[in-house]
Amino acid sequence: MTTTVGADPDVVGPYLAGVLGDERWRSVSVELIAAGMSNLTYVVTPASGSADDAVILRRPPTGAVLATAHDMVREHKVISALAGTPVPVPRTLHLCTDVAVLGAPFYVMERVVGVHVVTELPAGYADEPAQRREIADGLIDVLGDLHAVDPAVVGLADFGRPEGFLERQVRRWTKQWDATRDTDRPALDALAARLAETVPGTQRAGITHGDYRLDNCLLDPQVRSRVRAVLDWEMSTLGDPLTDLGMLFVYWPQAGENRAVSVSGVTALPGFPTRLELAERYAAGTGTDLSALNWYVGFAYFKFAAIVAGIVARSKAGAMAGKDTSGYAEKIDPCVELGRAALDDGAL
Repeated sequence: MTTTVGADPDVVGPYLAGVLGDERWRSVSVELIAAGMSNLTYVVTPASGSADDAVILRRPPTGAVLATAHDMVREHKVISALAGTPVPVPRTLHLCTDVAVLGAPFYVMERVVGVHVVTELPAGYADEPAQRREIADGLIDVLGDLHAVDPAVVGLADFGRPEGFLERQVRRWTKQWDATRDTDRPALDALAARLAETVPGTQRAGITHGDYRLDNCLLDPQVRSRVRAVLDWEMSTLGDPLTDLGMLFVYWPQAGENRAVSVSGVTALPGFPTRLELAERYAAGTGTDLSALNWYVGFAYFKFAAIVAGIVARSKAGAMAGKDTSGYAEKIDPCVELGRAALDDGAL
């Protein structure tokens, strides 16, 4: 998309020239990446340069947002802190907290070149089942690497409050649903209540991504098992790492499934492991007890339903910068049913 809503090149260029100390940025082109439904991501390229010179700019969506959402300072902080760890992240270049510049805080980071898998695999990239398994193994191993990082060692000891994390998460997403509800959905209310009544004990705390999935990563063009960069850290915090595994399940349809909530069916292709196989690899690599995994999966579907409700609300308010949100409201009820099935039937 070529729209520059939220990142006027006549403002971005001179600003970057000043803060980066490089006059080649004074004149730029700005392209909105047509992916994601929350924070806005732009490719900024100097007029005298090429795609190799481009950087990435991230800012909140235009229009009103929930008070705790889309925090650019937190996103910049966690990415900067993870530099040098086994977790692959882009290098941050600048954080701007002056809302007078673009109307909201934003940050700039390096542009990482990689394979971005959303609804299909690029032809010739992972045509064989064994190659697809490599992608999945790399993805789950990076998640384990993230959860192994000691927050205090990388300067993130104050990045969240692990104590009572799960209880607060249920309350937070219940409040988000209340703030953005489009209609009465008693089954969603019942799922929220059930989750609040059955919160498991947390085994260990760590850095959580909050929305870890295949299309929030860039893969290495040559080595399929290597993740080049993990993106979209806006919901990261300190908490229970199993919430990340539960959320990954929401985005991981497997062979024979046609779930209405699925954004992509890529992982249903031959070679990709099942969700339980993903969990087994994660448990083997991290030593985590997964006996309460059904609760985390149920919570993930609830959280996803609340997120979708927020997307629908922002779309109605005209705050989605031209992104297509048609059909999103129809995902909420099936998502709630999958959350209920995880809790009641152990259906993972």
